[in-house]
Amino acid sequence: MSKTIKAVLFDLDGTLLDTAPDMADAANRVLADHGHGPLNSQQIKANTSYGAKGLLSAGFGEIPQHLDMVHLRQAFLDYYEEKICVGTSIYDGIKPLLAYLEQHNIPWGIMTNKPGFLTDLLLPFFPELMKAQVVVCGDTLEVAKPHPEPLLYASELLNVDNLACAYIGDIEKDMIAAQAAKMHAYVAGWGYIGTEHSPCQWNAHDILNSPYSLIATLENQKQLN
Repeated sequence: MSKTIKAVLFDLDGTLLDTAPDMADAANRVLADHGHGPLNSQQIKANTSYGAKGLLSAGFGEIPQHLDMVHLRQAFLDYYEEKICVGTSIYDGIKPLLAYLEQHNIPWGIMTNKPGFLTDLLLPFFPELMKAQVVVCGDTLEVAKPHPEPLLYASELLNVDNLACAYIGDIEKDMIAAQAAKMHAYVAGWGYIGTEHSPCQWNAHDILNSPYSLIATLENQKQLN
């Protein structure tokens, strides 16, 4: 692995964007359809990065045998698509971080497990994110995270050696994917990390307290080089 970070790839939900309000709303609508109450704040924080399955499993406790997860997920996606950017916001510090990367000619992109059609609907609400030089989604390839192939594919599109790429994400499978791709793995400590999660055990290079922490890391790298 290169000691120098020459490109940065980001997860989307819980890393660049706080999508929890809208994803939780979609999950709550599905739960209500089946007579269940809404998710609490802890369930939302711990499960938003795990998408429909994570949120619905938390809400139901256990998916009832008479319900099909495929149909539940589709209902979630339909509700989410309908109100994809009502409460979603970009995290504090992301805009300055992306500006820093651009000012220093450090290529960056997005690698998310979010389906492509939802990603394409969401990103235009945030002009800063539309500047990503590559966007790889959960259905771009036949495999998704924690498989490393989407990250390797993203680095190829950026034309940067995977060993010189950093990946920023907020859940363990992000770190598993980054490590398998032999990339620098950083935890977005501001993301959807529930009290039951243990990011210190994810073997990441570091847990970043805020997007500004990555700027500091890159600045330190410049001084060392």
